[in-house]
Parts: sequence; C-alpha cells; structure tokens
Amino acid sequence: MWWRSASFILDRQQQNDRPDSSLSISPPPLETESSMGENPNPKISAYYQTRAAHHGVVTSDWLAQAQAAIGQDSEPEPHPQVRVDPDKPFSVIDEFNNWRKQPHLAEAVAAIRALAAVIMSSQASTMMQLEIELKNASDSLKSWDTTSISLTAGCDLFMRYVTRTSALEYEDFNSAKSRLIERADKFGEISYKARKIIAMLSQEFIFDGCTILVHGYSRVVFEVLKLAAQNKKLFRVFCTEGRPDRTGLRLSNELAKLDVPVKLLIDSAVAYSMDEVDMVFVGADGVVESGGIINMMGTYQIALVAHSMNKPVYVAAESYKFARLYPLDQKDLAPALRPIDFGVPIPSKVEVERSARDYTPPQYLTLLFTDLGVLTPSVVSDELIQLYL
Repeated sequence: MWWRSASFILDRQQQNDRPDSSLSISPPPLETESSMGENPNPKISAYYQTRAAHHGVVTSDWLAQAQAAIGQDSEPEPHPQVRVDPDKPFSVIDEFNNWRKQPHLAEAVAAIRALAAVIMSSQASTMMQLEIELKNASDSLKSWDTTSISLTAGCDLFMRYVTRTSALEYEDFNSAKSRLIERADKFGEISYKARKIIAMLSQEFIFDGCTILVHGYSRVVFEVLKLAAQNKKLFRVFCTEGRPDRTGLRLSNELAKLDVPVKLLIDSAVAYSMDEVDMVFVGADGVVESGGIINMMGTYQIALVAHSMNKPVYVAAESYKFARLYPLDQKDLAPALRPIDFGVPIPSKVEVERSARDYTPPQYLTLLFTDLGVLTPSVVSDELIQLYL
C-alpha cells in the first residue's frame, strides 16, 4: 500500500513538474529549519501557522493553487435578486426554500444565501437591530430541520464569519451594513465553490486501475469521481445500495452516464467485496470535533471492515459541515428517523431500527478532503477552533 500513501504522492509530485495548474496541483517547497524557527506573525501562534506541516497533507500554498484553478474554470453562481414585496413581509424560510430548488445547491449553502438575503432586505436602523434579525433568522432556519447537522453548522459559521469584524464598531450603519453584505456574499461564494476545490485536491489520490468503494449518494463524492473521469483516469466504482433510501442506486446511474465502470452491491456484501477495493470514498452529514464523521447509516461498518483490511477511508466534506459536536457513541446522536420499506408487512410487535445515520470515530478514517485542505482527523479540532474563534 506504500505507493498509494499520502507521503508517496507528495514525494512524487515534487519530482514531477507540471505547468498546467488547472489539471494538477504541486506542493510548495519545504521550509528550512531557520525559516520555521521564526514566527512571521507574532500575533498568531506559531503552532497554528505551521500545523499544516505537522498534521495536514496539503499546505496553504497548495490549497491556493486549487482555489485559483477553480476560479479560472468555474462559472459564476446564479444569484437571484431579492424581491421585497411591500404586501408580504420577508420570510427567511421562503427565501431558503427558493434557493433549495436549485438541484446542485447544498442545504447549508441555501441557508447561507438566505441569511445574506436577510441583511439585504433588513429595515433595521442600528447594528444591534440587524444582529437580532440575523440571530432570529438563523434560529428559524435551524429549527426548520433540527436533525440537519450541516444546516446548523452552516448557520453558526455564517454568523461567526459575517459579524466577526472589528471594523463594524468604527463605521456608520450604512457602511457597516454594506460590509456585512460583502462578507455574506464572500462566504456564500466560498461555500458554493467548496465542492469543486475538494474535487481538485483529491485527484492525486485516485490512480489508474484503482477500485473505489462509495456508500450512498454524496454530491461532493460524485464531483470527485466526475472530475477524475473527465481527467481520463481509468478506475471502477463499487456502489452500495445505500439503505434505507437506496441513494446508491442514484449514484450508480449518474456514474454510468459518465461511462465509469460501476458495480452495484447490496449493503451486506461490503466485507465480501472489500478485498477487491483499493480505497473507500464517503461523504459526511457532519464532521465533529474529534475528527470523526456523522454520515448515512452503514458508514461506520464500512470503515470498520476497511480498517481491518488496511484499506484507506477518505472523507469528502465541505468546511461548512464542521460542527461543534463531540459524540462519544452512537446513542449521542440526535435521532434522524426515516421510513423503511421491507417489501412485506411487519408485525406491530416487531421493533424496527429507523435511524438514518451513524457516527464513525476518527481512528477508522485516513484523510478528510475539505476546502480547507486535505487534513488528518487529528487536525479537525484545530480547524474548528480557528473557524469559531
């Protein structure tokens, strides 16, 4: 497995000089001991400035190249105008549902865009009133689906990112409001591009001839595989059925349209097929403080099987899914129940487990591909500290 390790990939990239940054990303040169000994910014801990070299696989320079490549190639996100109807008060839920109609937009990004619309539509005359409006709108969105981890984390991160600027204390209200709108749009743009940045960063870990096991339907995992197919990489994919909602069937259909060789597995056939697999790629509903993930039911057992057979487990998740949660076991999760159709009548005396997600501890995960870089699970808590400071 050494030729598929992260360190080998980094060493190989240092030897290969590829001028086309839109197709590949080359890591920056390593720092010398003398340069690492100096703290260029004494206001920030030297540990946080150098943590990528100790824990993360991708440094900030490498990540900047991916972001630049995405900026050159991607189309601008559609941005509908906020319509203020004097006969009907603005509703953040209606705005949220309007954004959710876009099929490729994540629920958390729709919430971020809806909160930005709150600022633009606000009739507040002071910063205190505006912050109260934002807080109430955020609480309304989080209560819309209390089981959605990404929705709650996205709202919390929006509030921290948009309102966390000391310049607001020294500006007049109109200037401060314009600054908030600017930061809100910037945060929405970053969140919208996160999926493409993750897809770019993950390409060096997918090699010709590999077999990838995926579980359920994750839009960011699909973006990773789609880009790999567009880059003419030769690989095949094992898709689990993804009970209880069978979202794996949808992913297998989408991959078949891209002419990617796909094999559909029933969920109970994971261990049977694991010896043919080179890596596991899964998405996440949420990334918790321990570095573990909360994802659709079955992810935990797949990670257990992969770990026992020395197969790497990669997680693709946007940074707006980083949540301030620390579950210790499966029962610490808020229940997210889903109806299950067994195809036959079930007696009322039979209890049915209807939980739709489980928790995978960090020791069973290899790397997390995020728009903040490619991280080991141990660095997630550091990133959460930086996000919520």
